[in-house]
Amino acid sequence: MENHKRRVHYSGKYPRKFEEKYKEQNPEKYADTVAHVISKGSTPAGMHISIMVKEILDVLRIQPGEQGLDCTLGYGGHTRKMLEQLRGKGCMYGLDVDPIESEKTLERLRQAGFDQDIFKFRLMNFADIDKLSEEAGKFDFVLADLGVSSMQIDDPKRGFSYKIDGPLDLRLNPQQGQSAAERLHDITKDEFKGMLIVNSDEPYAEEIADKVFGLMRKGDAMDTTTALRSAIEAALWKVPADERKDAVKKSCARVFQALRIDVNSEFEVLYAFLEKLPDILAPGGRAAILTFHSGEDRLVKKSFKALYKAGVYSEISEDVTRPSPEEQRLNPRSKSTKLRWAVKSPV
Repeated sequence: MENHKRRVHYSGKYPRKFEEKYKEQNPEKYADTVAHVISKGSTPAGMHISIMVKEILDVLRIQPGEQGLDCTLGYGGHTRKMLEQLRGKGCMYGLDVDPIESEKTLERLRQAGFDQDIFKFRLMNFADIDKLSEEAGKFDFVLADLGVSSMQIDDPKRGFSYKIDGPLDLRLNPQQGQSAAERLHDITKDEFKGMLIVNSDEPYAEEIADKVFGLMRKGDAMDTTTALRSAIEAALWKVPADERKDAVKKSCARVFQALRIDVNSEFEVLYAFLEKLPDILAPGGRAAILTFHSGEDRLVKKSFKALYKAGVYSEISEDVTRPSPEEQRLNPRSKSTKLRWAVKSPV
């Protein structure tokens, strides 16, 4: 029997540090605890719950012997379910730009029995799928899940969540590009205001931009998640007291989203992916895309419709598919998800 490794001891009733929470280290070992947390409508620390798995498998109609691609590996939940559909025949590729979490995911998949012959990983952005296709050939099924993984959100060192104090980073690959804090120092107040409007439809964009840049002019550092959250709270002081808490919460979520989209060039990456997608699909190949933002969904919808009219796709989803009410209850982070799909013309 495998020796049980004792959990890290910590003072107090609950773990205070991300590193002291054990579920993200080995969720399989603590399956009962994980199941209990999920049943309460929460996501265990450091663990990602895959969204709309059945709906995606229904759309992709994976057959043994086919070649597939998961453009955003993340925690690997979708990947594993798709690999299981292959029943040991064919292969899949997985892409991710996050060197930290992808290493953990690859280890989990290898331990689950998916070796190099059936699953191949590449540390690369899915905007470069054309380069992958030059190496691997065409794909029979493709999934792109555009959401940020819960492991990234829950890790304070990554700076994705306004709820946890940490560096204001927000990069999917912390080894490349500018952090969100550095980005704020490189743009003007008007550029920040425009970013909030375009990327997240923030109704208090002007007030928040005024406050953030006013504080930075006075010498206040805007380099932590807590500092930005405090600035947003201060910017919304005119909101009626009984509405302020909810308004601040929603604005924080939108502001952090807008910065994340900008720092990681997410719209530009999606543009490139949608443009290249038809060329990497085999005749009759199926593609499914999960979006979590109205701007992303509009881009996907527009691309699919235009290419359907041009005869590139033989079928596309007429409307979005959303998570069931039960899934939304069990996984609140799934509520904004939209699924669209397309099928490449057979000739």
